[in-house]
Amino acid sequence: MSLRLTNSLSNRTEAFNPLEEGKATIYCCGVTVYDLCHLGHARSYINWDVLRRYLIWRDYDVTFVQNYTDIDDKILNKASAEGTSMEEVSEKNIEAFEIDMARLNILPADKMPRATRCIPEIHTLIKELEDKGAAYGSDGDVYFDVSKAKNYGQLSGRDPNEQQQGASGRTSGNEEERKRHPFDFALWKSAKDGEPSWESPWGPGRPGWHIECSAMVRQQFGKTIDIHLGGGDLVFPHHENEIAQSETANDAPLARLWMHNGMVNVGGTKMSKSLGNFTTIRALLDSGVSSMTLRLFVLQAHYRKPLDFTADALDAANTGWKGLNAALGLGELFTRPLGWPQSEPLASGAVKSEVSVDSEVLLSAKNRFVEAMDQDLNTSGALAVLFDLAKPLKALANRLDRGDQVDHTKDDLDELLKRWRLLRELSGVLGLQLETAAADTATNQIDDGGEIEAAIAARKQAKQNKDFATADRIRDDLTAKGIELIDKPGGITEWRRS
Repeated sequence: MSLRLTNSLSNRTEAFNPLEEGKATIYCCGVTVYDLCHLGHARSYINWDVLRRYLIWRDYDVTFVQNYTDIDDKILNKASAEGTSMEEVSEKNIEAFEIDMARLNILPADKMPRATRCIPEIHTLIKELEDKGAAYGSDGDVYFDVSKAKNYGQLSGRDPNEQQQGASGRTSGNEEERKRHPFDFALWKSAKDGEPSWESPWGPGRPGWHIECSAMVRQQFGKTIDIHLGGGDLVFPHHENEIAQSETANDAPLARLWMHNGMVNVGGTKMSKSLGNFTTIRALLDSGVSSMTLRLFVLQAHYRKPLDFTADALDAANTGWKGLNAALGLGELFTRPLGWPQSEPLASGAVKSEVSVDSEVLLSAKNRFVEAMDQDLNTSGALAVLFDLAKPLKALANRLDRGDQVDHTKDDLDELLKRWRLLRELSGVLGLQLETAAADTATNQIDDGGEIEAAIAARKQAKQNKDFATADRIRDDLTAKGIELIDKPGGITEWRRS
């Protein structure tokens, strides 16, 4: 079978046919770094992490880029409220994002460009649109003219002419008066007093939101990529406008496949700060919910459908995870009592196939896992395979935990070992990994080794991104809390208490 994914652009499930055989280029819309990430972010980035892991496991050479929006009205408002700067707000929340993602076992992106580091590319793209008559200036601002875009509305299904007729009374203010069409959007915003700005051919200012991603996609990949990812709330206007400006400038499709995840509800109601049902990833994990429970909870629903967050649903996910975790822990915790040969652990972050399957039962399990994932990432079907694999392992773990005598033959134990190895590998494809009792106990204190390891992972990613200021800040924060880092050859970092 071939991998089939739902393309939001065609609203059909299509076979995945990348631009270059055996490779996959993916761009994921990242966070606007003005605050801590919430459950909606967790859902989105867990889903896309699984897509990436699965492609790697299927032997694709994947390049995964995810951006930071580090200049935005929300960031500036937060800086004003806190009496700090845009840079301080951004850096603080980038560091928090990387720690939260590490705690959720989300693989760091290959590259994480920032809007403020892409200004020359943004200028170039705007100038190209201007030269094509698709952009116009007005009092220091520059807008994209939606009437110049081919098939505007192709992603969202919105007709700009109908929007024009229904727009009366919905727009106001000086900005709207400067537009030719209510749905024209800003490519460049003129500088305001006290706000950061950059020099440009149109005067000092800063980029609009939509142009950032178009410039970063082209900077990292060129004109066309295989897959563009994001939450369903980004379809309009963000992704619709990305398509309009990129395809007008480049005369080429921006992405061959668009994928969007569904929204998160809380008790049947849309999650929002105004309703008081808003939960951050950090608050949830620090309350005692394990990261793997949250991950399994997200993966129980199809990525495109709404996800309803309730205490009962989370409890059910926790029960399911405890069973899987017991089975995963069997190989590490009970190797010697069972007489199993010492097995080499999977390399850190590895998701490529490493397990040889030589029995019909295990081959059938692996095939069912692939069949589920090939059908538009049916993670609930994939989890069902994991639970089936885990049943005899969990039963054996329970017997050993009770101190019961194990009377399995060597052949039985060999088969169980193979089952455990396959379970571990397929769990890794979904980003599920063994949690020890220590890691399962969330705490705000630096005594939590998991928090320390997450901070080290965030520091490593910052260094890979050549963001040495963030890397140094993470080290300084840990030092202040009594944790000393020891960098060793091969990119290995160890820690000890001062």
